[in-house]
Amino acid sequence: MTPLNVYFSLQMVRFIERIRGKKFMIQRERVADNVYSFQSEAYAQVTAGAIIGPNWAVLIDTLAMPEETLSIRDFLEQELNVPVRYVVNTHSHADHAWGNCFFPGSTVIAHPMCRDLLDTKGRANLEEARKNNLSFRNVKIILPQMTFNEGELNLRVGKKTLTLFPLPGHSSDNVAVLVEEDRVLFAGDSAMPLPYIVDGNIDDLTASLKKIGRMGLENIVQGHGDIVLRGEIENYIKENLGYLSNLRKVVRKASRRKYPQDILDDATVESCGKSRVLIGGLAAELHRRNLRALYRQLYGELPPIPDDDDEYYDDEDEDDEE
Repeated sequence: MTPLNVYFSLQMVRFIERIRGKKFMIQRERVADNVYSFQSEAYAQVTAGAIIGPNWAVLIDTLAMPEETLSIRDFLEQELNVPVRYVVNTHSHADHAWGNCFFPGSTVIAHPMCRDLLDTKGRANLEEARKNNLSFRNVKIILPQMTFNEGELNLRVGKKTLTLFPLPGHSSDNVAVLVEEDRVLFAGDSAMPLPYIVDGNIDDLTASLKKIGRMGLENIVQGHGDIVLRGEIENYIKENLGYLSNLRKVVRKASRRKYPQDILDDATVESCGKSRVLIGGLAAELHRRNLRALYRQLYGELPPIPDDDDEYYDDEDEDDEE
């Protein structure tokens, strides 16, 4: 199984091949006074954010493509005339952390596991990406210089107080950033239109989503997808928790079969309560990976399907209904 950082790295390379020579565009949205979000129009609706002070800014994540990250830098440094003092990596995946190198004077903050993953998997994945496309030739892995793994870390940016805290589930190294005065949460990939647990843990993500629901937020900036507004948050949390519950039901049902692959294959993303068009059309594939990852986490590796069709007959359990 390809983890998300490798999966998205490969998808980025393929994407670049399809649109070589075209200009990369990003959407920019003012979420609150001096608080911005940026969303890729090109790749998986991945997001980044910035909090602007009078003398410097904090950047939350970098986007997938170098040109997109440089566009954010130009907006902050040339239009707003503020340098980036801190870059927060919500987690180690390529589409959130490979742009650290474009802010050489900044301090990068992350979970210590993010640093370890960038130093190992990140370097290997970037080397592979460079072999396939020259767009990454100037990208370098820059490791976080400041890390924390429990409690909270606070930054003061002008009149804004930023609270950084672990928010695991999508991955063990995921951290979130809360803009206290505006109740805006940059949640990393623990908030996505389709929850994704291949590199993470379903129990951790369930707990993190419930925590988000209790925070009294005005907005959630997801790691991918559109901003979730205050009036949408309750239903958003309920829907994502429902999806995770449906994953458990499908995997539990599959575990009672000698060969569970058919049950996993038949459980479409729609049957589990989500749309396949989410995350730029990646939802169906991410859902398929979710099911297999959860099965392995709970029951071990999937048994191989026998070559002989006659041997693949799998008696139906009469009590399959949940």
